[in-house]
Amino acid sequence: MSDFYQTGVVATFHRLGRTNLEKIEAELTWYAQQRPIALVLPSLYSELEGDALKGIVRELQEVKYIKEVIVTLGPASEEEFKHTKEFFSVLPQKTGIIWNSGSRMSEIYKTIERADLPVGEPGKGRSTWMAYGYILSEQYSHEIVLHDCDILTYSRDLLARLCYPVANPNLDYDFCKGYYSRVTDRLHGRMTRLLLTPLIRSLQKILGYLPILVFFDSFRYPLAGEFSMDVDLARVNRIPGDWGLEIGVLAEVYRNISTRRVCQVDIAENYEHKHQELSPEDATKGLNKMCVDICKTLFRTLASEGIVFSDGFFKTLVATYTRTAQDMLKRYEDDAAINSIVFDRHAESLAVETFTNGIKLAAQKITEDPLGVPLIA
Repeated sequence: MSDFYQTGVVATFHRLGRTNLEKIEAELTWYAQQRPIALVLPSLYSELEGDALKGIVRELQEVKYIKEVIVTLGPASEEEFKHTKEFFSVLPQKTGIIWNSGSRMSEIYKTIERADLPVGEPGKGRSTWMAYGYILSEQYSHEIVLHDCDILTYSRDLLARLCYPVANPNLDYDFCKGYYSRVTDRLHGRMTRLLLTPLIRSLQKILGYLPILVFFDSFRYPLAGEFSMDVDLARVNRIPGDWGLEIGVLAEVYRNISTRRVCQVDIAENYEHKHQELSPEDATKGLNKMCVDICKTLFRTLASEGIVFSDGFFKTLVATYTRTAQDMLKRYEDDAAINSIVFDRHAESLAVETFTNGIKLAAQKITEDPLGVPLIA
């Protein structure tokens, strides 16, 4: 059974029963005549071999309201690029492939960097930025939708619900973030459950009322990789080049538009994708690296809001986070018990310990380099 609770300062659209897919797709097809929709798919070549992307392509073949699909491809050889073109050639929409590691694209990146305009390291952030730039240069689409290519539970329903709030001119939203449940035989979503939510609430305890923290805490799944936005917002939003993409996009949305033009929507009854390893011993891999990148983006965002950091502040934050995360962990253990699902307390505690170390490392990096790599504008 769905709830209807409205969270914080962001409008929340719930899944109140089964979606009338035929009706919502008919509306989207009507709106798309005057407000065309483009879909961006950041993809690694390895994902072409998986079941998730094959399922996504099958579903997209039935979608009539998407006018253009832009696949922005990670590192790939020429043969892999050709295979990618063939793989996506079955789509009925106008489809473009951006070969980010190709010679022509590499030269474009070098030309931009020679003009002292940082484009960051290769990754999802830079690939997304280039895809957005390509769509904006066409001056055709009104809305840009983005989702990952590793969604095992993908459906037309997910895409339609993600597109609808921005596509429908009667609703008047410029940005929509997806959220969903992440449960199988156990709870998933460790980065949100055990890192970001406890960290944001720890910051609120220390700093008191801060509008941007209220904004972040209003999202049910702030690290979801699925969102849609108006092209005018895409034009002014800057993008982080690392794993801080999702929280960085939210920070830019907060900076550029009124919270009344922001919403979140339940896009799936359950969501399953490729899981990252925790990698507790190596801060350059897996969830450990994601933790450091997310924390750096969050701290730099707060610094831009006038928050002054010090060694004492970060020590207090680590202590507060540890206690808050442990309290949250107990809640999740009890939640798992009443729902008769697996809860590995050791694995969850190890995640909290890893994230605690990640916060310390991010704090150290912020102290040494407060500005870091500039966002891609």
